[in-house]
Amino acid sequence: MSVVLVAEDEPRIASFVAKGLRSAGFTPLVCGDGATALDHALGGDVALVVLDIGLPVLDGFEVLRRLRERGSTVPVVVLTARGSVDDTVAGLEGGADDYMAKPFRFEELLARIRLRLRESRAEPVATSLRAGDVELDLRTRRLSVGGEGKDLSAREFGLAETFLRHPGQVLTREQLLSRVWGYDFDPGSNVVDVYVGYLRRKLGPGRLATVRGMGYRLDPRG
Repeated sequence: MSVVLVAEDEPRIASFVAKGLRSAGFTPLVCGDGATALDHALGGDVALVVLDIGLPVLDGFEVLRRLRERGSTVPVVVLTARGSVDDTVAGLEGGADDYMAKPFRFEELLARIRLRLRESRAEPVATSLRAGDVELDLRTRRLSVGGEGKDLSAREFGLAETFLRHPGQVLTREQLLSRVWGYDFDPGSNVVDVYVGYLRRKLGPGRLATVRGMGYRLDPRG
């Protein structure tokens, strides 16, 4: 099981990312300052680093600089509230493999983590997800149900991807909110139910079940 180091000094965000990583099959290792993050990253047991720029003791840029100076090739996804072009360029030129600004959708962060890990291991990149007769093309973002193509909006695609990565598993509204809309979205909103309804019409009857009091489950046929 791959260890992902989460170097983040905001406890709420660190907990949110760690919980999502754990549910996706990774082992999260959380630390809240740059010096500790550097020590862990150089220890050799970390597969990837999610690195906040605004860390105490050593900021993320300094952690990244020292990592690369010491020859570490561990993949680094920089995660920060700083969204300026200068910060983005500085992070990438400093040796980061990817860059995401807060607020963010967990599913997008997870996709970037998986991509960077595949690249570091020279694994083939999956281009589609399938469960029964339901298939999602990750390049064209088109859904196929029983061989019939369906166009998706951005949020419908996010929902479809989440369900297809967890076929047969009950996903709560809170899980869907955090993975598709982001950790800072209003938990009292009914937006999940609305978009599940949209996606259900495209999947056809019987494929997206409501589990009363719990959430939703993809039950693909074929």
